[in-house]
Formats: sequence, C-alpha cells, structure tokens
Amino acid sequence: MVQVRASQPVNDDGSLNLDAWLDHMLALDPALERDGLRAACEYARDVEQQAIAQKNIWAEGNSSFRTGLEIAEILADLKLDQDSLVAAVIYRAVREDKVSLAAVQERFGPVVGKLIKGVLRMAAISNSVNPRDSLVLGSQAQVENLRKMLVAMVDDVRVALIKLAERTCAIREVKDADEEKRHRVAREVFDIYAPLAHRLGIGHIKWELEDLSFRYLEPEQYKQIAKLLHERRLDRQQYISDVMQQLRDELNAAGIKADISGRAKHIYSIWRKMQKKGLEFSQIYDVRAVRVLVPEVRDCYTTLGIVHSLWRHIPREFDDYIANPKENGYRSLHTAVLGPEGKVLEVQIRTHGMHEEAELGVCAHWKYKGTDVKGNSNHYEEKMAWLRQVLEWHEELGDIGGLAEQLKVDIEPDRVYVFTPDGHAIDLPKGATPLDFAYRVHTQIGHNCRGAKINGRIVPLTYSLHTGDQVAIITGKNGAPSRDWLNSNLGYVTTSRARAKIVHWFKQQDREQNVAAGKQMLERELARLAMPPVDFNKLAEKCNLKSAEDLYAALGAGDLRLAPTVNQAQQLVEPDRSSEQLELIPRKPSSRPGRHDDVQILGVGNLLTQMAGCCQPLPGDPIIGYITVGRGVTIHRQDCPTALQLVEREAHRMIQVSWGSTPVQTYPVDILVRAYDRSGLLRDVSQVLLNEKINVLAVNTRSNKEDNTAAMRLTIEIPGLEALGRLLARISQLPNVIETRRERGSKDV
Repeated sequence: MVQVRASQPVNDDGSLNLDAWLDHMLALDPALERDGLRAACEYARDVEQQAIAQKNIWAEGNSSFRTGLEIAEILADLKLDQDSLVAAVIYRAVREDKVSLAAVQERFGPVVGKLIKGVLRMAAISNSVNPRDSLVLGSQAQVENLRKMLVAMVDDVRVALIKLAERTCAIREVKDADEEKRHRVAREVFDIYAPLAHRLGIGHIKWELEDLSFRYLEPEQYKQIAKLLHERRLDRQQYISDVMQQLRDELNAAGIKADISGRAKHIYSIWRKMQKKGLEFSQIYDVRAVRVLVPEVRDCYTTLGIVHSLWRHIPREFDDYIANPKENGYRSLHTAVLGPEGKVLEVQIRTHGMHEEAELGVCAHWKYKGTDVKGNSNHYEEKMAWLRQVLEWHEELGDIGGLAEQLKVDIEPDRVYVFTPDGHAIDLPKGATPLDFAYRVHTQIGHNCRGAKINGRIVPLTYSLHTGDQVAIITGKNGAPSRDWLNSNLGYVTTSRARAKIVHWFKQQDREQNVAAGKQMLERELARLAMPPVDFNKLAEKCNLKSAEDLYAALGAGDLRLAPTVNQAQQLVEPDRSSEQLELIPRKPSSRPGRHDDVQILGVGNLLTQMAGCCQPLPGDPIIGYITVGRGVTIHRQDCPTALQLVEREAHRMIQVSWGSTPVQTYPVDILVRAYDRSGLLRDVSQVLLNEKINVLAVNTRSNKEDNTAAMRLTIEIPGLEALGRLLARISQLPNVIETRRERGSKDV
C-alpha cells in the first residue's frame, strides 16, 4: 500500500530543525558523518534562499532544499554512503540551476560531483516521456536518453539509487498537481523506475512506486480496492493479531526466536493478481498475511513445518524461493493455509539477512574502492551484468521497443528454468523457445541452430520450454538465421535478445539480398491475405521510408516487422470501393448478446462507441477515442490523420481507449488450404485451429486423384487481421502444405 512519509522536524517559526533532522538521520545509519551532512544541508539551504532573494523561485513549486532532505532520508534507509547523501541533498538545487555543478564539485569533491552529473544525465528521460503513451511508443531521443541512463547505472549503481529516490519524491509530490502532470510522472515511474527498483531488488520502493503510479493511472480501480481493504481493516487487524500470538507461542515452544509481523498487501499487487487470474477480491489469498523472520535457514523450514501442522496447507500455493531464488535475488518461503475460522492466510518465512536483501536489494551488496562493503556480493554482480546485457542488446537492436520490452519482461514472475546438456541451469521468460535458449547460450549457436532435442527427443523450434527441460541444440557447420525466425506469427523467438541477434545478422548481409527477400515476404503475405493491389511507394512513405526498395530492404533486414507493415498497407485500400475494402464485416451482434466490451475506456463506465469511417480500426490496431457531441465516443487509429488534427485542435476531448482484454466480436473469413494429400491432414489442420482458439463455421474438402492433392475450404471466425495472418502462417508450416490463402470474392469482403 502507499506509504505515508513522516514530516520533517520544524521549529516554532516553521523552519527546519536541522539538529533534530540530523539526529534522525544518524539513528537510521550511525556510520554517517554529522558535520559533513550538516555542511551539505546548510549549503543547499543557502543557495535556495539566495535564489528566492533574486526572485528565482523553484520551477515546480516545491523547495529543492526540503526535497533534497527527503531524498537523503530514503537513501539513508537504504544504507547508502555519505557521498550519496550529500549528492542527494544538493542535487535538486543543481537541477533547478540554483547552483552550478562546478561549484558543488569544488566545494564537496569529485565523487559528489560525478554522482550528481550521473543523475542529471538520467533526468533527461523525464523530459521525453509522452504523457499519453507508454514508453514503447517512444522516439529516437528516448533511445539515446535510455542509453545514457543505463551507462550511468553501470558506471556507479549509486546514481540509479539516487534517481530512484528522487522519482519516489516526485511522485509523492504530484498529489495536488494537475491531471496531465500526475499522469506524465506516473507513466514514467511505472514504465521505467518501478521495474528497475524490482530488478535491483529494492522491494519497498518498488511497491510504493507501483501503488502511487496505479493510483494516478487507474484512479477508479485504485479507489475501489482501497475501499474494500479499508472496510475490512479492523476485522483483519484483530484476526492477524490472534494468528501472530498463536504462531509466536508455538515457535517459542520449539525454541525458535522469531520476529512476527502482519504484512500489508499492496493495492497494485492485488489488482494485478485479480486481473491475471480472473479472481474476485474475496479470492485473493494474501490479503491476510504474516511475515516471520528467523535467525537461520534451517529455522525457515522448521517454521514452515510448524505452520503446516497448525493449519491445513492449500494445494499449489507454496513457493520455495530459498532453493530457487527469483531472478532479482529474492529469497523466502511463501505458503497459503486455511487459518483460524477457515479463512485463507499467507505466511512468508525468511531469515533476517534475506529480509534485508528483499528490502534493500542491491544496496545490501554494492562494492566501492575494490573492497566488499558486505560479504557475498554475487547478487550485486549479477544485477550489474544484467544492466550491461540490456545495454549491449540495445546497441544492436537500435529501437526503444526491444529495450522497454526487456525492462518489463524481466520483472514478470513467470520464468522457466531449463538445463544445458552439461547440467547448467538457465532461466528464460515463460513461453521461450529452443531458439531463445540457443541465443542465450551463445550468438553463434543461435545462428547455426538447425534443430533441438528436449530430454533426448527432437522437437520443433517453436516448442515452448518448460521448467526442468534439458535442451540440446543441433547445429550446422555453416548455418545462418532464417528470415522466418523474425516472423512473430510463426513463434520461433520470443525474447528481445534473440530477435536483436537475428536482426543484427541480417543487417550485415548484402542489400540486394535483403531487397529481394523483403519483396518476396511482403508480396507473399499480401497475396495470402487476398489484399487488393497496393502502391508500394506510397506504402514506403507511410512507413517513413523513401522508396519501395528501401521498404523491401528494411523488411529483409528485419528493421520493419511484417505484421505492422501489412496493417499500414491496409490503410491504403480505397475507402470508396466497398467491394475491395479489406476490413472484415462482423457477425451480427445477436450472436453474442449483452457483450459491449470490444473497447475499454480508461476510468469511465460503459459509453456508446463507434468506429471511425476514416481509418476503420480493427482489433489489434493502436487506437484513441474522441468524445463527440451526442454520439458517444468515436474510435480512431492513433496514426489517423483526422485523429492527429483533433489532438491538435481539441486535445481536451481525446481520451485513452484500448481493445478489450479478450475480443468479443469476430469476423467470418473463407480460407483455402492446398496440400499434397495424406492421412491425418485434416486432423493436423484442425489441431492448429484448436491451438489458435479459432471457431470453424464450415469445412469443405476435395481430393484430386490425378495430382494427389487436396483442397480444403474453411469458413472460420477470427478477431482481426493479425490473427488471420498468424493462422495462415502456422498452417503453412504443416507437412505437405502447398499454399494457404484467404479466398477472394468470399462473403466477408
């Protein structure tokens, strides 16, 4: 839940009581030097008073001096060193041009100056995040700013920690700001800094950043969950107190010295679990939770046995993160039991050292001047290695999408742990394939990959890996990547690292080869989807390229993805010729009565929506809403020229919208599958349709005995063009299939 910050001590006249504040800081960390910290505070206070005297009031309406003290408090709680706290106290004064960096460096030394300079470089990203968009929709300037941010963190992790603390203060301060600023800061914090806090293992900062961001990005959902928590707080507190006392008595009887506390469940965590698992609030197991801290690892498992002897364990609700730590180093035992009165209760069990790591993360292990501040700094080294990997992949990928994807994918708790033939464990995101594994092991193994064995059995390269699989990659001597690996519809790779390596390989190939390959890919896909003729030069302009040849080269090299390019081609279809329009005619609404959630409007209840005729958005297209007068909300594509004009003229009437989590409107389409006849062909096609969750309305199969071929015509229901392209690509991979395409002249066009 959102933390409430303590007020700074003040004198009777309202000024800061600096001595009381310093007492508080030394209580947090007795290793701090009182005189040095006092000098920094007095310096920051003096430069601010000079700025006020010169009518140079701080830009954001907040005292840079008071904000600097708050940043320092956060860092002292994280046990950072003296230089970090001095830099934190002075940083906002430098950022707001109340004092020069050179003056600070001369007064407090090069280390403090370097830290402030690094945080200033990271601050550049704050100026480039679009308040309406996620970071994934960023520009080239954002790419450069993120690169600078990562370089700064790799040079000295203290820079990242100061910036995290500063952004924590920033999102606390926007409570009374205007809606646009709240949304901008929350979007930036949620997209960048909360994932980084998680990756660095700083649990309590991560939770606060997520909760506050969620509060401003989804205010209605936040208030709903907060209300439900408040309504049950008194009963829950009494219940937790009784549970803690019962558990404390049992542990004392067993001779285990334990610190037991009630653990608050964070609002964003509750909402995320409800969304991910489709649960009601009453079904969230860990709203009632206790945390047990014990001296030794063996005490953790003894305590677990006592908990399970007191209350019945709920099946499949146990996680041993001590034997299998999370990727950010988190270690603990989690179990859910039916506690007193039959109520579900979560219990977390860990040692005091594990708890310190969970709360402080990388701060519990960081090194300076070649000496260990604390023993066992492996987790710190792993985190720095991760940051360097992200930077390396970013250099090769060259676009913000892969980098933001890596930042976000890496915080997902669902990971798979697989083994090399030598028994080394490798963790990958859930859904990773053998190709992802191959590129994770070594780039050349990925390039040369020709097949894979899982537990000794040959599997397709699109196979989804599972925890415990032993993976052996079959390589060729002179192998090279296939362009099909970049086709997201075929599912060969899922990680940004593998995609970056493949794209980098194709970028190094001859341009003529890329042009030929890209032209073949595009023409084949347009023919498969039965699209009318497209002017490729106009399509190139729409993709911000100079000519059709540049378009082909970009597709062939992997700089452009096929599916978005096809979507752009769709927009070039003449709107006046209904017989050649590409958009799909939906089935009658009566086929699914009572469903109106094709489009979700953020923070608003059910409103009348209609699709704009100028751009005709389909499910999967990026969209934006325009509030009309008397006709509800009109849904446009985000790149629609009409929508872009409306944003400039009437920005106050534009709202964020998104497609429903599961599209409810489907579209009938006729497709043709031609293949050399064989037994099991219909079964294999049906299996692909089943895997893609496609409903079949009609099937007609004819065999030609003269050339031993079979033609299958199917009428299917699909949610959009992207699903159609993916389905045709998957069917074309089946043995003996000659071609798959959408039928021209069918009832859906």
